[in-house]
Amino acid sequence: MNPNETSLATTLGNTILRDVTLRDGLQLTGKMLSTERKVETVRELIRLGVPAIELGSMARADLVPPMANTLEVVQALSPEELEKCWIWVATPGHVAKASAAGARNFQYCLSASDSHNKANIGRTTDESLAALPEAVEYARAVNGQIQLCIATSFTCPFEGYVPEERILSIANDPRAEGTTDIVICDTLGQAIPAQVAGLITRVRAESPARRIVYHGHDTWGLGVANTLAAIQAGAAMVDGALGGLGGCPFAPGASGNTSSEDILFATRPEWLTTDAFADLVVLSEELLAELGEPNRSKAAQGARSKAKAFDWVLPFEDALQSGTTGGN
Repeated sequence: MNPNETSLATTLGNTILRDVTLRDGLQLTGKMLSTERKVETVRELIRLGVPAIELGSMARADLVPPMANTLEVVQALSPEELEKCWIWVATPGHVAKASAAGARNFQYCLSASDSHNKANIGRTTDESLAALPEAVEYARAVNGQIQLCIATSFTCPFEGYVPEERILSIANDPRAEGTTDIVICDTLGQAIPAQVAGLITRVRAESPARRIVYHGHDTWGLGVANTLAAIQAGAAMVDGALGGLGGCPFAPGASGNTSSEDILFATRPEWLTTDAFADLVVLSEELLAELGEPNRSKAAQGARSKAKAFDWVLPFEDALQSGTTGGN
């Protein structure tokens, strides 16, 4: 790593990446991955150094079929592995069932807009907030932690622009006490860096006891820029998915997540060696090929270029073996 890269890593690399491929990544594909394949993916991500993973969702299997085997994945992992894993929940019952299977980290999701909350969860935002204290108690009963995840923090596919004051009122609602983190979600990928930085700065200032997490999408090509703005504004965890996979099935216009490879290439955390990055690119390519999905990661494309003098480029021989030769 050259001196400029070292400085960059010091500035940005302390932020935790949570890879959400197995939840937000898969939910829009319509294709199932076996329990074994999901467990294998979790273990490979952990081996490579990825510090946090969202392994699935408690969403109804008839509505989001790729999440049907989430509890089986939880049960197949060790307590040590589950310490690094998060599970998406929307009701106290979800937390109870997931914790019984062994989960300890929960992301309780609701939307800032009532319209999206009704489409996504089947109730109003206030009804979701009213149920949150019970969910917190279930998490505490197993010494777990639970995040307050606020979807549509910037725009809603049904209502349009969402005022900052709406996000702040939810984050500071007394019924959210006991949540350890606040997840700010650009569900549609329509925010710009100034908006992201401004909202996270305000939420962080008014809720200093809780960690701020940023979840972004790359619909308008600003996924990495928005993620970097979030980190610089104080986000301690950011979400990404391999190859930019994913999107919300209940949010028209939402496309893939910000790519994990792109975020990692931009932030250069201390654990990310060039070898680990290469293995991550290969894992992503294999998974996307299995799902029949395109690879939207610019960093992955760069890693397959012929620029041999750049340490982050994969060996050209490896590219030939995979059937991908890249370009200039």
